[in-house]
Amino acid sequence: MKLLVTGGYGFIGSNFIRLVLAERPAWNVVNLDLLTYAGNRENLADVEPAAVKAGRYRPALADVADGGAIEAVFRDEHPGAVVHLAAESHVDRSIEDPAPFVRTNVLGTGVLLAAARRHKVSRFVHVSTDEIYGPLALDEPRRFREEDPPRPTSPYAASKAAADLFAQAAFRTYDLPLVITRCTNNYGPHQFPEKFLPLMITRALDGGRLPIYGDGLYVRDWIHVEDHARGLLAVLERGRAGEIYNFAGGEERANLEIARSILEHTGRDESLLEFVPDRPAHDRRYALDDSRAKGELSWAPLRSFEQGLADTIDWYRAHEPWWRRIISGDYLVERKSALPPKR
Repeated sequence: MKLLVTGGYGFIGSNFIRLVLAERPAWNVVNLDLLTYAGNRENLADVEPAAVKAGRYRPALADVADGGAIEAVFRDEHPGAVVHLAAESHVDRSIEDPAPFVRTNVLGTGVLLAAARRHKVSRFVHVSTDEIYGPLALDEPRRFREEDPPRPTSPYAASKAAADLFAQAAFRTYDLPLVITRCTNNYGPHQFPEKFLPLMITRALDGGRLPIYGDGLYVRDWIHVEDHARGLLAVLERGRAGEIYNFAGGEERANLEIARSILEHTGRDESLLEFVPDRPAHDRRYALDDSRAKGELSWAPLRSFEQGLADTIDWYRAHEPWWRRIISGDYLVERKSALPPKR
């Protein structure tokens, strides 16, 4: 099978491509990415050259919202399936300027869905987020199920909720063989340092201040990116068309608790904690019920948060040049050059 992955130079996309190349040796992968600020070719530097040489992988530089470019990719590559991960995803950036989130997350999803329908793909996996459900109270015993309605509170979450609705409409109107996934907070190797956990890790390693919004008691459920990637592969191969699957880590933690754990792991003290003014409409808690994924897909997260956090801190410690190049901006230089030629 030839698989088209959008956003494959990003955090989740690069980890998913690495899994596919390792565990599905008969598959070929096309990595469609625009290489915006969060896309980084270094994220696949360990596997890309060999995969290109073996004829199993090709990057394609394109904007998901550019209908002509997307049509050309589908026409030239003939993918049998699509895993759509490309998205603007940082809440703070969406508050500052929602426009790129509308373009990439809403318009881009619509363009991809139309191309997939025209070219009759056998499976389209639309990767969404737990944030579309909105917040839960700290003392609320329930977790969101797939049937719960969207109640987004940030421009980012609203753009992803709109994309979800377009995906559901494509299944119902055109019978596109589509599956939607919604996942809790990911963490692990190659996560862009503006996100909460790698920001805390890199600041602690540097001996810098760890900024904590509000009272620090905002709760998220954490899942290692490799467990999420395995879930996406399970959905791609065994998910029911038209269905939605939640993926969760079962590891709810308050932001302040995580920051303190990182300080302990890195040998820093709590004097580095810095409480900063809260952001607007900051959701207190997210939590998902993933019993459908566990029951239907025989999937479950394998890595505990304690072990995963320790491994992730070790990874950032061992890959200091990677994150320092991002923080300095050096990774942006010529990042679009030297892409392997089109076959």
